[in-house]
Amino acid sequence: MKKQIFLRGILGFPLGLAIGYLITIIISLIWANGYYSPCVPELTVMMGNEINAVLLQAFLCGILGMGFGASSVIWKIEDWGIVKQTAIYFLIVSVIMIPIAYVTFWMEHSLKGVLSYFGIFALIFVIVWIIQYTVGKHNIKKMNKALHRKQNNNNKN
Repeated sequence: MKKQIFLRGILGFPLGLAIGYLITIIISLIWANGYYSPCVPELTVMMGNEINAVLLQAFLCGILGMGFGASSVIWKIEDWGIVKQTAIYFLIVSVIMIPIAYVTFWMEHSLKGVLSYFGIFALIFVIVWIIQYTVGKHNIKKMNKALHRKQNNNNKN
């Protein structure tokens, strides 16, 4: 299990970096009027210049990827129920996501900003969870049908 946590964490870093970069491109396309905006201006001010802000944001996106990747082993713990897996996974990723979002100014620095960001994060988490659950349930039904057909074919022979 420790090896899986380590490997998923290591693989998660470049994935988090890539997703973070993709998000900056999408945000720039929508709000930056034809310019590339690699990070929020407040982060640039806090870090003293844009390159320092981008470096910090890139590193923290990698850390996010590591956290999401490493904690994904929770879904492999078979003696935990889905509620326990979901609750612990959500707790872990929230503890990683919210401070990083705060430091990088992805949220307003106020109680309202933190609560709003957390609410949006929780909503996205629930939507993704429902999609994953539905897809998983559909795949299990397909596998069960295939096993049932195979079993029926074996019984006929």
